[in-house]
Amino acid sequence: MDRLIKLSVVGEVASPTIRNVYTISATGRPQVLPGVGGVTYNLRVGDSALGWEADHVEPGASVVNRENDPRSGQGANTAFNVLACVGNQAVVASGEAKGDIGTVVGKHGGIEHVMVDFSKEVLEKLLPGDKILIKSYGTGLKLQQYFPDIKVINTDPALLEAWDPQPIGEKLGVPVTHHIPAAIMGSGLGANQTNSGDYDIQLFDETIVEQYGLETLRLGDLVAIIDADHSFGRIYRRGAVSVGVVVHTNCICAGHGPGVTTLMTSSEGRIVPHITPDANIASLLKLREDI
Repeated sequence: MDRLIKLSVVGEVASPTIRNVYTISATGRPQVLPGVGGVTYNLRVGDSALGWEADHVEPGASVVNRENDPRSGQGANTAFNVLACVGNQAVVASGEAKGDIGTVVGKHGGIEHVMVDFSKEVLEKLLPGDKILIKSYGTGLKLQQYFPDIKVINTDPALLEAWDPQPIGEKLGVPVTHHIPAAIMGSGLGANQTNSGDYDIQLFDETIVEQYGLETLRLGDLVAIIDADHSFGRIYRRGAVSVGVVVHTNCICAGHGPGVTTLMTSSEGRIVPHITPDANIASLLKLREDI
């Protein structure tokens, strides 16, 4: 870890956006719902990812880099999303909340936002456009020679330490709240990298939801996706295991659901996920006192 680079990346609180006024549900019902962006005052990591009158809502503050890279027009926000890691410290750099501290809790593909958790008091002071400095740290993190098959992605070393995975012979035991079959993973599947963005847990099959206890999913839960390999993108591979964090709420449209940002993957199944109810980053990083 002493060879990892800690680098500043800066974004600003994004305004909410609506591309289409109506969202069409998987059953053909049109609805008008809150979605991505903005400061979400009453939703943070640790809260349920289901049951809200909302679609793809992001907890805390949604942050984006709007600088124009003259070479590509988007390189700055790509770097912002790739280099920010879950667990990184975030500092408000402008506005009424200047100097207040938060924590990166996820990344959302498609809209390309980084989500930052702040206390309720800080959220009340934030405005769209306020600058957020993230001390990016964790890109390139490896588990040394002991687990060469296991890739760690998007993870601050402080989160890994708090998470505390333990060796089980030649495998690694990892606490998670849920096991999720790769068969129900949707939007985001097939991406050619997992250093930014997320992909979604489809919850349209009631039998699967009940079988795996997915009605209890919370934002910030660390979950294991069984038969999924995220080594070089997101693919189905029997025997592989990937672990990630739930980063946005459930969705009503086909192919979508609570999003998962990848934190760890093993193409050979050397990750052994074991159910631990409090394996949520809100608890591990002590982001809230009420859970």
